[in-house]
Order: sequence, then structure tokens, then C-alpha cells
Amino acid sequence: MVRELIVKDGHVLGVKTGMGLEIKAKSVVLTNGTFLNGIIHIGEKQFGGGRTGESAAKGITEQLISLGFEAGRMKTGTPPRVDGRSLDYSRMEIQYGDEQPEKFSYSDETKPLEKQHSCWITYTNKEVHETLETGFDRSPMFNGRIQGLGPRYCPSIEDKINRFSERERHQIFVEPEGWNTVEIYVNGFSTSLPEDVQYKAMRKIAGFEHAKMFRPGYAIEYDFFPPTQLKLTLETQLIENLYFAGQINGTTGYEEAASQGLIAGINAIRKVREEEAFILKRSEAYIGVLIDDLITKGTEEPYRMFTSRAEFRLLLRQDNADLRLTEKGYAIGLASHERYEAMNNKKKQTKRLIHDLTQKKVTPDEVNDKLTGIGTAEIREKITVDKLLKRPQLGLDAIATLTTDLADYLSKFSKEVREQAEIQVKYDSYIEKEQQMVEKINQMENFKIPMQFDYLAVPALSAEGKQKLHKIRPETLGQASRISGVSPADVSILTVYLGR
Repeated sequence: MVRELIVKDGHVLGVKTGMGLEIKAKSVVLTNGTFLNGIIHIGEKQFGGGRTGESAAKGITEQLISLGFEAGRMKTGTPPRVDGRSLDYSRMEIQYGDEQPEKFSYSDETKPLEKQHSCWITYTNKEVHETLETGFDRSPMFNGRIQGLGPRYCPSIEDKINRFSERERHQIFVEPEGWNTVEIYVNGFSTSLPEDVQYKAMRKIAGFEHAKMFRPGYAIEYDFFPPTQLKLTLETQLIENLYFAGQINGTTGYEEAASQGLIAGINAIRKVREEEAFILKRSEAYIGVLIDDLITKGTEEPYRMFTSRAEFRLLLRQDNADLRLTEKGYAIGLASHERYEAMNNKKKQTKRLIHDLTQKKVTPDEVNDKLTGIGTAEIREKITVDKLLKRPQLGLDAIATLTTDLADYLSKFSKEVREQAEIQVKYDSYIEKEQQMVEKINQMENFKIPMQFDYLAVPALSAEGKQKLHKIRPETLGQASRISGVSPADVSILTVYLGR
């Protein structure tokens, strides 16, 4: 257990463990999750812990506050875990996995799933709600023992029945934890009510009449540090070579934590090697949106990444993640040469296929019967295939049925290349519009602001603008423009001052 950081003259030099052992380091990344002064709540019981069976981390928060950091408190919760063998699945609706499971990676090192576990869905009912309500007087959420703010988008079951009292039922997703366990995650039943109330209420859910509980749900409160105290690299502004990643920055969710860990790790290494910082822009990756949101806007409640938070989501698609990011990964030594070559080959093949679709033509005699059969209008004159592909009823698979020449030609390309070409042709004008917006905004993103810039000395800035800019210390004009409370007039004034 690490108790404190070794800090000298504004630099971190390592960590000290609970046993007094000093571990020297050139940079330190704090990924404390829910462990900083963590308190677990189950009804009226509360005890220190970072999660069930593991003790909380003490000392680090207090030291960081003494060094000038601002801290806050958040809470999250988890549902009970039950024995899957004790459930009656015939009373639930089955939820099958994907018909065609895809992978998270474009590499050939992994294969798509061949067999999948199903999940099930069931519902709470009036009886469940009434049983839960019998524990409200002992609920740490309602009697004020929990101070931290919980995640807005996955509230506890008691919060749901309290806030949405008009609803007669709520969904419960029954999710197996893995292939080698009988443990079930009761998604939608996150709670910190007393254990006996949880158990009684849960057994009134359809399919859960004989459920055996492995461990109860609980809420956990923990310390976090408002992320406006960080740079875009996730290095802290106050202490050099100290990085924060994950729930310490006020986020919730596994992917949010993993992506920050990746960026903090990359930058910690690059700084030690005296290499340029690695920062992803909002138009390049969801990671860029997540980090920019945290640092520019901060967060009052556990932050979750949604597609709706990205203004360029037409560019940030899952199908083009490799085209967007492989080159960057390769440049910093994280993607292999083979992977980089495979991506380049895909890019070339896609370009070639798109070019050929704009050249190949079909005549009314060749295709009109087939077009009518597919349910789309006939053509009156010879047209290029890309124009047909823009029709909502036609994808490349349908185009391949129009003539044997087209079928033979398209069969030379992989499924990935065909998918990429189809998307780029169909959405061409929308993608181009978004790209133009990105280029406009990039001009502001490339306008760097010196870290030492004295905002308080610029009389023309609004009082709120001065205060927010001084606190957050944006690294670019683009970032400054997204800070809440910084007006377009403030941005214009800054542009003039920086231009000098």
C-alpha cells in the first residue's frame, strides 16, 4: 500500500509504502479508482474499503491537499452477485448476443467470438418496490450519511423507485460474469440498502424466487480531484511528472479509466525521454473528447463518455478507428510495422475501390429489372455505380447482384474494404462538411498559449473569463474557447494579446 508521494521542489521523485519502503521513480501515475479514503455503505453498516475485501488507501489525499490540490467526494454503487444455478430462466426473456460478433481490434492476432453467453431480462414489480421502501429509513442515501454525488446515468434501484415513483417496473439485466464462474451480475439492481432488505426484495423479481446471494450490493464513497487541475497530457499542473488517471479525475466506467491510463502512461514515458507530448484532439478520438471535457469543463458528478458529447461524431466512427489512430500508434512505437502496413493496404484498396466505382457504368437494360426487384427506382440512362450506391436501398452486396461483372469485381475486395468504401461513398458530402468544420477549429487548436501567460494582467477580459482562464490555464485558444464562462469576446481579446 502506497501511503505518500516523495515530492521535492514541485517534482515527484517516487512513492513511500505503508511499511516505509521508498520506491524512486522518474514519473508517477496515480490510478486510485475508488480506494482514496473509500467507505463502503450497506444499510447502516459502513466500513473503510476500496472494494469488497480490500482496504482503503489513506494518506495520499491529505498529502495532495497539503500540496495545494483541491479534492472532492463522489460515490458509485454495485449490485448484488447471485448464484446463476439458483435462477429460473424460463420466467425471463432471453437476450441473445450479436448475430455476427465483431472484434475490438483489426489485427489478425485474434478471431471473432464463435460462441457467446446469452443474457436475460426481467423486471421489478410493485411488490419489489414496496419491500425496498421498507429499508429507506436505514438507507445511507436518504439519511444523509452519503455526501458524494452518484452517477446520473446508472442510479441505484432505491434512487430509481424514489425519483420515478410513477413507474411500475424497472428492467433488470441478468448478466453472467464469465465462462468459468456461476456468478451473475444483477445489472439495474445497484443498491446500498440493508442486506436483508436487498435479499427479500430481490426474491420477489420474476425468476429470482429461489435466488442465492453470494454478496450484497453496496455503495462506495471515495475522494477525487477536480480534473481542471491537470494538463491535457494528464500531468498535474502543480507537481511535475505526476499524472492522474481514472476515477481520481471524476470519471466513472471501465473504458473511461482505461483510456486515461493509456494516455497518462504514454505521456509519463515520453516526458521522461524528453519527447513531445502525445495529445489526441476532439476531432481525432473519443479519448480526445473525454480528456478535453474533463480539463476544460471539470465535472460535478461522475463523468461518463457519450457519443453525444462529441461534436464530430461522424468522423469518430468505429469502422475507421484503425485509419484514424494506427499511424499515431506506430509513430510512438505502440503499433507494429505489420499492423501499420495492413492499415495502409486497407487505405489503398479502399481508395482504389471508390475510384473504380466512380468510373464503372451500368445501363438501364443491364440493371432495371434487378433494381425494380430490390424496390428502388429504375434508371433512364447510363450511370456510374457510385451514384447507385448513394441510394438508401442499395449497399455493395446488393450492387454485386446487378451484373456478373460487378459481382466478380467486388469479390476481389475484403469485407472490411467494401464496408469502408460503402460508408465513404454514401456519406461523402456529410463527412466533407464535418472535415471543413474541423479545419476551421484546428486553426484555434494550433494557437498555443504559454503556460505562464498572466490572464489577470489583461484588463479587457471579463472578470469571470479572467478567473476561469487563470484557474484552468488552457494550452490552446481552442481549449480556452470551450471553457464555460469564457465568452467569444474574451477569446477575441486573447487572440489580439497573443498576436502581439
